[in-house]
Amino acid sequence: MDTTKQNCGQLTSSCPRELTPEEVAKLAKDDVLVSDFKQNKLEKEAKKNWDLFYKRNSTNFFKDRHWTSREFTELLTASTQENEKEERPVLLEVGCGVGNLIFPILKENPSLFVYACDFSPRAVQFVKDNVEYDTARLKAFQCDLTQDQLIDNIPSQNVNLVTMVFVLSAVHPEKMPSVVENVFSVVRPGGMVLFRDYGLNDHAMLRFSKGHKLSECFYVRQDGTRAFFFSTEILGNIFTDAGFEVVTNEYVMRETVNKKEGLCVPRVFVQGKFKKKR
Repeated sequence: MDTTKQNCGQLTSSCPRELTPEEVAKLAKDDVLVSDFKQNKLEKEAKKNWDLFYKRNSTNFFKDRHWTSREFTELLTASTQENEKEERPVLLEVGCGVGNLIFPILKENPSLFVYACDFSPRAVQFVKDNVEYDTARLKAFQCDLTQDQLIDNIPSQNVNLVTMVFVLSAVHPEKMPSVVENVFSVVRPGGMVLFRDYGLNDHAMLRFSKGHKLSECFYVRQDGTRAFFFSTEILGNIFTDAGFEVVTNEYVMRETVNKKEGLCVPRVFVQGKFKKKR
């Protein structure tokens, strides 16, 4: 599908977009949840489903995320001068996929060292197989953040910046707090998490048909991967409960335009910066 993305708004702390009467009616009718048996199966097979996703799509599904340095200028300004110990600044990319964020950032900021982890062993292997993979600047490893401890691969309180881009939404809501606490353990005082994910009332949320709802704001796709749609309130509570302070926590409103088909659909994301207190 020929799509281009255009900005149709700016960062705002107000509520996400209002739904049309038709959309409200659609959500109201979607009141039957996936059975507990299937939900438990989806949780047990979460790693397998993401691994199959990368088997099907290889490195071709996501485009390189060059927009991250524009939205999060900290990725470019992080330098040895900002580090009290005069060491190389360290970035942790949580949910690195096949490297669509980390490889562009490594080019844009040559001073960074990057730790990159993902749930899918296949995705991590794609990162390691990339011709730009340099062990002097990048360490990639497989990690289930709901169970595995990041400090097994990263020294405690060693990370200056963390990027979490469309990753926490794939985690069961009950396990999200433990994931953020896990991240907290490796962030140094004054370090920051840079976050973007799906927002409440996003078009993708409205596209789910009956039979795909797991719980409020939590859905399963056809391939078994899952997506949660955040409000800024829920997101803020997860991070503050883990010990972070909120720097920014806002909705980002966008439109996806398909010129060929004459379609324009509203997108809602949540974007935030969360700082570990000194």
